[in-house]
Order: sequence, then structure tokens, then C-alpha cells
Amino acid sequence: MPFVKKIKSDSYFSRFQVKYRRRREGKTDYYARKRLVTQAKNKYNAPKYRLVVRFSNKNVIVQIVYARLQGDFVLTAAQSKELPRYGINHGLTNWAAAYATGLLCARRALHKLGLADKYEGITEPDGTLTLTEVLDEEDAPRPFKCYLDVGLKRTSTGSRVFGAMKGASDGGIFIPHSDKRFPGYDPESKSLDAEVLKKYIYGGHVAEYMESLEEEDDERFKKQFSTYLADGVGSEDIEEIYTNAHAAIREDPTFKPTDKTKDWKSESVKHKAKKLTHAERQVRIAAKIEKFKAGGGDADEED
Repeated sequence: MPFVKKIKSDSYFSRFQVKYRRRREGKTDYYARKRLVTQAKNKYNAPKYRLVVRFSNKNVIVQIVYARLQGDFVLTAAQSKELPRYGINHGLTNWAAAYATGLLCARRALHKLGLADKYEGITEPDGTLTLTEVLDEEDAPRPFKCYLDVGLKRTSTGSRVFGAMKGASDGGIFIPHSDKRFPGYDPESKSLDAEVLKKYIYGGHVAEYMESLEEEDDERFKKQFSTYLADGVGSEDIEEIYTNAHAAIREDPTFKPTDKTKDWKSESVKHKAKKLTHAERQVRIAAKIEKFKAGGGDADEED
């Protein structure tokens, strides 16, 4: 048998460096995060903001986040489950809902920073690429700037991530971007079809699908859009719903917590074990010792 050198010796394993926990769990792209978080030192500790967009099966979450040594801090956040308050009760994870959630987050952030009156954004989106620019007024504040953080999601053309970004950009936030990933962009002619993008903003793609499905398979249409039909929402109503929702978001973007059926704080305290003081613990131990002696040496099985 030939001699085989043992390469993975003890010194090899002592030098082995495991990756960060969130990298091992497949949650964070640290290559991208480093570039989104790193700030120039001549910025004098000014935070570098990120527009974080995440999707779950039933919700769209848009946050404006900045990093510190202690961890990430959220400046403001919005979720698509808040949209029923503005009249959008269905399809809370589609492209139009992502746009509305991004718009809500942007208006909420500018309202918090006192820039809502200065930077109104695009009140009537027409599907064209428009970036927020500095005002011409003297001593006017610069627009609030942040960068898109897509996480691990694929940045394919037409992705809902860019719907949330477009909503935040139209809401008055300056997010550096181009039109290459919006629905309606043609890579061959290198141009954006504004009508296609406008259709997505107002849920026109959903209305088109409803009409085509109703013609092709009425039974499947009634099953898939049962909640729409139960509320009397048809394909011709969708554009109006989103138009009114955008106006309502701009009118009042502030967060309002939902009404709770129970006081969950008191409920949790009810089942929480009371922490004993040092004196109470000493008394409890003394009582156990006395009980043990009185029982003739039998072990106390109470605890």
C-alpha cells in the first residue's frame, strides 16, 4: 500500500475559518452588504440608508434601514398588510401592491423627516423614468437618498422588487436607478415602454388576466378571484382602486396600529413566573430543609 500523506491535520482544522452565521444560513449576501453599508469616512458618521424590500407569501415589507456597529436600525417601515386601510383589499403581494407599499414607506419617511411638503414626488405616475432632483430654491434641503437592497432575490426584469423601488422613488425619495429592470423595457431597442409600466403601477396586468381567464375558463376564474367577486370587484374597477389608494396614502401616510381584541401584555404577564428576591429564595430553601428533616430524610420531590 503506497504512503498517503495526511493533509487535513490538527493544524489544518485549527486554521479553518467558518463563515458568518447568516451566510451559513443562506440569509445574507455579505459581498453586497459590505458595499451597501460602507460609508466614506469624510461623511462624519452620517448614516448610509438602504431601501430594504422583502417578500413573504402574504406580505410585502419595505423598510428604510441604516447600519451601526451595534446592528441595523430601522428609520421607518411599511407593509402591504396596511393597504386595506387605503382601499386595497386584494392581491397584497403583486406588482401594484409592491408599488403602493414603496410609496407608503417613502411618504412616511419624508413625513417623519419634515420633507413631505418639499418633495412630493410624482403625484400622477405615467410610467416614465423620473428621479428626484434637488430643488431650485436657495438653502433648500437636499432630497433624502437611499440605495435599493434586494437581499438574495434575483434582479430579473419586471421583478416586484423594482415595483417597490419605483413606488418609493415616485414618493419623493432619491434612489439611484435606471429603467433597465422595469416591466416594458426592451433590451434590443434599449428603450422603456412607459404604457406597460403604467399598466403595472395601476394593476392593469391583473385586470387583463382576469378578463382573459373569465373568457377561457369561467370555473377557474370564479375560484381564483373568489374574494374579488365576493366584494364586487371586477376588472374594470382595479385601476380606480389603486388611483384612490395612492391619493389616500399621500393624504395620511402615518402608521396606525390595529385594534387588539385582547390586552396581550397582561396576558403574557399572567403566565410569567414571578422572580423571587434573594431573601425569598433563602426562606424557601430553609422551608425545604425543614420539610426534609421532618420527613425522616425522604427526598423532596416537589421541585
